[in-house]
Amino acid sequence: MPQFDPNDTLGAGRPVHSQRASSILSPTSGFIAEAGFTHSLTPARNCLFGCTYCYVPTLRVFGGLKPADWQRWGRHTTIKTNAAELLRRQLKPAQRIYCSPLVDPYQPAEAQARLMPDLLECLCRQPPAVFVLQTRGALILRDLEQLLELSRRTRLRVSFSVTTDCDEVRRLYEPHCDPIQERLRVISRLSASGIAVYCTLAPLLPCDPVALAEMALEVTSHGVIADPLHNREGKPRGATTRPEGLRVSEANGYEEWHRSDFQARVISSIRSRVEAAGRQFGEGPAGFRMLAA
Repeated sequence: MPQFDPNDTLGAGRPVHSQRASSILSPTSGFIAEAGFTHSLTPARNCLFGCTYCYVPTLRVFGGLKPADWQRWGRHTTIKTNAAELLRRQLKPAQRIYCSPLVDPYQPAEAQARLMPDLLECLCRQPPAVFVLQTRGALILRDLEQLLELSRRTRLRVSFSVTTDCDEVRRLYEPHCDPIQERLRVISRLSASGIAVYCTLAPLLPCDPVALAEMALEVTSHGVIADPLHNREGKPRGATTRPEGLRVSEANGYEEWHRSDFQARVISSIRSRVEAAGRQFGEGPAGFRMLAA
């Protein structure tokens, strides 16, 4: 495992720190537990994708973060260098593991850190009941052979995030993430290789909902999951959209995408198109339950 100097950088001067963690699997609660997962696996703290809407920094200490993380979200990351060592000790056959609710396992720093190959090797040797990778990173294709091996040993699902059908919108909200067409190419490659891939339309950014649903249907053969942007409406505590994401919406005339009534209409349009194609559709925890089953 490479060791990172605190002054090492990736991309536009964003530091990649290293730390030895005390644990790598966490019992689930809230949304992920409701979806049916028993444990989550988070290989790093803070994420260099730095999406403007990301709910994780709004969790603060309840998301395992330090003040420097939520104050400078996306500007640095801390790699758990002993992740594989810890995972070998903590894996159990009955676990349903979600990787990860707090950081993208294929964030930019993973290109150098290479945590995932060692973690996938551990999982192949001691397979849990279910293992789910949640990502929007094209880097996942680097580990395709290991993913195929893991899929022969356990119920492996890849939940790949596609947030909009418009790359101009993508650049506004998630400028450090892969373009939408590149994500679709990666999903097609994974699907063609035999990996169970689910398009996760989450969070739903400004889009043509029917066109987005059709994109998802074209590149996968499994169900489609959707989840709108989090908001504080009727939810005084817990995860919500970062103020940065709200500011992007306000500056570009997309405020309605944060309103529950508007979100419900968007979800309804996507549901209608997906179900008309004979595919399973789910929203929120019910949608993510497809992955844990």
